[in-house]
Amino acid sequence: MSDHPRADGARVLADLNTLRGFGTYKTGVHKPTFSEPHLASLRWLEQRLPEAQLAATIDGIGNVLGTSTKPGRKLLAGSHLESQNYAGWLDGPLGVVYALEAARVLNPDPSINGAVEVASWCDEEGHFGSFLGSRSYVGEVGEAEIDAARNRTDQEPMREALARAGLAGRPRLTAERGRHIGYLEAHIEQGETLERERLKIGIVTSIVGIWQYRITFTGEQNHAGTTRMAIRKDAGLALAKFCVAIDERFPTACGLRTVWTTGRITLDPGAPSIIPGRAEMLFQMRDDDPAVIDRLERLLHEMATEATARGPCKVAVERLRRGAPALMDGNFQDAIEAASASLAAGKSLRMPSGAGHDAQFLSAIMPAGMLFVPSIGGISHHWTENTADDDIVTGAEVFVETCRRLLSR
Repeated sequence: MSDHPRADGARVLADLNTLRGFGTYKTGVHKPTFSEPHLASLRWLEQRLPEAQLAATIDGIGNVLGTSTKPGRKLLAGSHLESQNYAGWLDGPLGVVYALEAARVLNPDPSINGAVEVASWCDEEGHFGSFLGSRSYVGEVGEAEIDAARNRTDQEPMREALARAGLAGRPRLTAERGRHIGYLEAHIEQGETLERERLKIGIVTSIVGIWQYRITFTGEQNHAGTTRMAIRKDAGLALAKFCVAIDERFPTACGLRTVWTTGRITLDPGAPSIIPGRAEMLFQMRDDDPAVIDRLERLLHEMATEATARGPCKVAVERLRRGAPALMDGNFQDAIEAASASLAAGKSLRMPSGAGHDAQFLSAIMPAGMLFVPSIGGISHHWTENTADDDIVTGAEVFVETCRRLLSR
């Protein structure tokens, strides 16, 4: 192993801290899609890619692609550079910097038969849509979807945001089928399994599917002071009871790793002296087994039918999103495990991902793999998100070695 090129840990940490400087918020970042800190991050990557013998392009949806003319095999690697609002500094940039580092280390090496190409996928965090950058690259995003997209925070149309960013009129790059032997992505775990087990590397076996629903409760708006409790049709109360019922009934039908979340509740008209006549909840469930989700979806509809029959409010379930789970390639998993054995003392674990990632969309057109590094306290999507420097460096070394092994096959 000593003869093989290695990641430069100090350079990786310096790059991550540079990106942390764009949009700093407390110990994290606030870097929503197409904000100035996000655009500064894209420009930073564009300027760094030539160091890895890559030609840089920012395309018409905000993806950054670094491509190589070196003969031989091509491995695509990357992640994203925007953040959730007021969130963590590693969610996304870690994978981009690891990919950049692998390209800097391996691409100039004449003994490597091929090159690492680098991608930063735009809007993985869903400010304007659902994984728009990676989905665009694999051909799943039409112009109508971009026309309709709005920023979830301030409702800015995506077309206006693209124009503001100087990207209007640029072509959107799509994958050249057969160009890459596959796609490799690194990410913080966003959970506490690796830290709890004192492990260094997670080898992702699958990425969960995410199903999302709008559940609407229709009652009767009325005066909060003069309407007797016995005759009320309180949509807010019906919603609250439904949430409790989900937690009581889902455990009998779910899988070992199923999770569900009510992420937003809206009461209409939302005034303290008015009984809400309408209420809405956005509900999400995740699992890597479609059969489990199908079972839970049937249960959700059954519960809505039962609640409507009992009254006094009507309950309707509308599916907003159905996301199939994605399996990670076995050869990629083996390469990560072998690299971990050499550089992380074998402290690795094969595990599913409970979060969605760009890799699940790339896996539809090419073999894909993912590796995780530990998250301190399992915290993510919050500004306290962090990973120990030693774990970041170990992850970078394993990532570069994994890329070397994949290109050398």
